[in-house]
Amino acid sequence: TDGVDGYLARKTHQVTTLGMLLSPLADKLLVATAYVTLVYFAPTLVSGWIAVLIVGREFLVTGLCSVAVQEGMALRVREIGKLKTVVQVISVISVLIAHSWKWWPVVGILLPGEKIAIGSIWLMLAVSLISAFAYLRAFWTEALLKSKQPRKPVPFVVKRPGDKNVRA
Repeated sequence: TDGVDGYLARKTHQVTTLGMLLSPLADKLLVATAYVTLVYFAPTLVSGWIAVLIVGREFLVTGLCSVAVQEGMALRVREIGKLKTVVQVISVISVLIAHSWKWWPVVGILLPGEKIAIGSIWLMLAVSLISAFAYLRAFWTEALLKSKQPRKPVPFVVKRPGDKNVRA
């Protein structure tokens, strides 16, 4: 539904700054809640340290993106972020299914649900970490470029209208 919402907002030209801020925040909260809950719900399939890495990655990338926006930098790594989201959703769904059904009947074949769920968790962890490094690299590259551009110095004391004896 998040993808449909974004698509419809762009298509109908109803993209807002608030929506651009809240949508990724809602995604991060949903992911964090899902993995923390899965540690309790299916501890044999999702270890606590995996949830810590995933939640940490979400906070790290959110922080980097916030600083980048504030500094006027553009981080061009959206595709791997979208792939990461898709893999995360698949891993959550596979863990939920594997928790109830150890074997999945597919076209007359029984597939090992727990092994598929564990594999999807490992794939999700790998894609999430690769995505985090892509964001770090993009941020670092943009920060280096930005640091070479001349900046107007910010005054330590700013004179406001009505102030007396203040030198700016």
